[in-house]
Amino acid sequence: MFDNVLEQQRIAKATELKTAGFNPYPHFLQKELSIKEFKNKFAYITQNDEKRDENVFVSIAGRIKLLRIAGKSIFANIEDESENVQIYFSKDSIGEEQFNLFKKNLEVGDIILAKGYPFLTKMGEFSLHISKLILATKSIVPLPEKFHGLTDIEQRYRKRYVDMIMNTDVRKDFFTRSKIVSLIRHFFENKGFLEVETPMMHPIAGGANAKPFVTFHNALGVERFLRIAPELHLKRLIVGGFEAVFEINRCFRNEGMDLTHNPEFTTIEFYWAYHNYKDLMDLTEELFALLLKELKLESKIKFDDKTIDFSKPFERISYKEALEKYGNLSKEIIENKEQILNKLKSDGFEANERLDLGHLQAELFDHYVEDKLINPTFIIDFPISISPLSRRSEKDENIAERFELFIAGKEIANGFNELNDPLDQYERFLKQIEAKNAGDEEACEMDEDFVNALGYGMPPTAGEGIGIDRLVMLLTGKKSIRDVILFPAMRPLKSELKEDKE
Repeated sequence: MFDNVLEQQRIAKATELKTAGFNPYPHFLQKELSIKEFKNKFAYITQNDEKRDENVFVSIAGRIKLLRIAGKSIFANIEDESENVQIYFSKDSIGEEQFNLFKKNLEVGDIILAKGYPFLTKMGEFSLHISKLILATKSIVPLPEKFHGLTDIEQRYRKRYVDMIMNTDVRKDFFTRSKIVSLIRHFFENKGFLEVETPMMHPIAGGANAKPFVTFHNALGVERFLRIAPELHLKRLIVGGFEAVFEINRCFRNEGMDLTHNPEFTTIEFYWAYHNYKDLMDLTEELFALLLKELKLESKIKFDDKTIDFSKPFERISYKEALEKYGNLSKEIIENKEQILNKLKSDGFEANERLDLGHLQAELFDHYVEDKLINPTFIIDFPISISPLSRRSEKDENIAERFELFIAGKEIANGFNELNDPLDQYERFLKQIEAKNAGDEEACEMDEDFVNALGYGMPPTAGEGIGIDRLVMLLTGKKSIRDVILFPAMRPLKSELKEDKE
């Protein structure tokens, strides 16, 4: 560890500082202002005839990003989370002994606390004239070379901390993510929803169609599943008497990784008693309007090579109509299992002949419709067989009162009128077991306790889930989900794999 030449040189410098009586890792240091606050507070210096204010003594802190030694003077650029600024010190300002010590041992990457007064250099650059300098943290590992930075995308994700040091826009993106989550939270609180927390480890993998991560609870001696969705616990709370609840938290799905999928991801799920899925669609449009306004985004935004128009009411179109309109599929194909299989096979897609009509229609949707839904579009009235937790339509028992919101060709939200008939729910779970036996690895498990909860009575309720990561991708213009997750899942390096000792 820390065994290359440059790292060893920096360790030697840290040792020299210690020998000279300077702790390279001191504590109990406080800065007075952020760099942004410093620049705003003393902006008057740029209009001051004296070009300095020596009556001020202020402290700021940051990481050295640039360092230039000019004889008896040193100029540096330091950066904190808010901004960057130039600093200046000399033998006269901090004393010859300390100047020589810092001249020899201070490097790019070190974190310093600087105290002094604001001034303009001869070149007209706003700076801090230092009269006291404290090394706050000695950097042992050199930063990437200034002009090329950290450009390798794999390294950026694996070493997010370095990525954030070198690429200030990355920090800005995660500030934006935090703001989006905060706006969402306050939106629902202002609507009268109660924020709750439900378990992360479930005895049954339920609440969505997905493969779970399996773990083991040593104290109880039983298997547990990292939750794939909080849905069934949140609906238990509606049974218990809450009428509007939401949860913002992690979910886990043991599936593939790509530009829009990470095995752990963040969602908001919310449930609203005495409301229906049309109310949820209205609420979702209202939420998007708020986010665009607060983030100061135009009603038409660019994403990848697409222009997404939020200015109009979101389109609402039924599942089958979308297959016709966007998939260019005839009703004869859509309604006939054999013709769907022939169509999929002729176009080179895998087709499982054991799947029912609803699941095969879902295959059509995935292959022919989804990527064409660019502007915000609510797909409504799903096949009942792919909606095991949704309320059945009274007009057509093969249809679920459900919607999914698609933007830029990706699913952003999923919502429906909740099934509150315990007998129907029990039969649906049985059909899910049949689907699993037929080859659907993502089918739901039977949850008898949830069925029992419904037996006590759940009022008419609508519920929805929104993928926070995909939403942030959309609103920040990022093409990869890894760009909006601080520490995304990565394939292990060869050096991280355990060697086969057999």
